[in-house]
Amino acid sequence: MIQIQWFPGHMNKARKALQELISEIDVVIEVLDARAPFSSCNPLLQHIIKNKKIIKLLNKSDLADPERNKEWVEYFRKNNPNQVAILGCKDNGAQKAKIIKQCHELAPNRNSYEKPLRVMITGIPNVGKSTLINQLIGKKSAKTGDVPAVTKANQCLIVNDSFLIYDTPGMMWQRIAYPQIGYNLAVCNSIGRNAIDEESISLYLIDYLQQYYPMFLHNRFKLKPQDLQLKSDELFLAIAKKRGCILQGGIIDKQKAAEIIIQEFRDGKIGAISLETPQQWQQWIEDFITTQQKIESLVNEDESTEDQLS
Repeated sequence: MIQIQWFPGHMNKARKALQELISEIDVVIEVLDARAPFSSCNPLLQHIIKNKKIIKLLNKSDLADPERNKEWVEYFRKNNPNQVAILGCKDNGAQKAKIIKQCHELAPNRNSYEKPLRVMITGIPNVGKSTLINQLIGKKSAKTGDVPAVTKANQCLIVNDSFLIYDTPGMMWQRIAYPQIGYNLAVCNSIGRNAIDEESISLYLIDYLQQYYPMFLHNRFKLKPQDLQLKSDELFLAIAKKRGCILQGGIIDKQKAAEIIIQEFRDGKIGAISLETPQQWQQWIEDFITTQQKIESLVNEDESTEDQLS
């Protein structure tokens, strides 16, 4: 299991800032990564914004599986009567008008200079919040970058006289309960490089793609049909050789190979891929609970045996 070492010191400060701001907000836009909507949906944020009107913006939807995008939009629409879900992607000219229209529909009484619509944009690091803000206001006012945690503090920005945007720092999960979340966040670049092991991440990604998108792997890396039957670590080595990741003496450069595989996923070069579905997540949660119950049962048995022996 991957071990994510992620303890950023500014997260408590960000949480307190959100809690202080939320009472003034009319609509919350929670930006999610469409490739991993559940993994990028921070439960702490859900607790803070639970009574507000919410737009779940599945960002980077052009990089995700179109069919799974539809599943997630439907899932979020059914899950909470106070929220809607829409797809978003970089440089989508029609997106600005659609989002502004949706915000006004959720808060129809906040549409004047005296009562401006106050919209908070939030989400975990590196899901595209700042890019979205720059798109909405029509100029570069929020910092952007292809690394987590670029925005450091809340800031208020003006779309027009009756529409205000509050940008907030990305806030990561306090505790990653399910191993798939850690992997998916790492694959999607929502966790800093210092906190992950690229080789483990690439092996997880290869294993997932073998199960759900084998032809994407085959086509991108020009594999032989039989290669797809290899174990994930063997296929990793085959891909490394295909890409010339070989050091002096014929040693495989695993670090370089891992970085290539992960980056080509992030850039969409392997294909339009989603890392989870609502149904998968339900199964993963059930499996996690079953495992925890088995562990608890074994611990209780050991304690009972020790009591008998003593």
